[in-house]
Amino acid sequence: MEPIQKDKVQTIIESFANREVFLHIETTDGSYAVLRGERSISVGAFVRNVPIRFERGSIAGEGPYRVGLKLAHGWVYAEGLTDWEAGEQTRLLLAGHDHEGRLSVAFQLSATPFSHGKEEEQ
Repeated sequence: MEPIQKDKVQTIIESFANREVFLHIETTDGSYAVLRGERSISVGAFVRNVPIRFERGSIAGEGPYRVGLKLAHGWVYAEGLTDWEAGEQTRLLLAGHDHEGRLSVAFQLSATPFSHGKEEEQ
């Protein structure tokens, strides 16, 4: 992954608009605190392979960034994004890493479903 290039990411987001794509969102903030023994509640969210269709999408901020997608009946967004990787206009992977390089948030779009893990790749 490399640092987000806002204009390039915006172009790829727009290429996914108005067609069915698969969404993956994951947050992991609280788990690191628990592993270090801090007294805080572990919080997180995980959504994988949800088919969505969005009308418009945008990336905003000066870094870390936020991405929002306008759906027919609401919004989906993620913030704290720092890095990206694209797969030939068929997949957009965005991630937010903390100051120690640990993953805090993932926001991914794909024209095809994401694999479910190592057993599916074999």
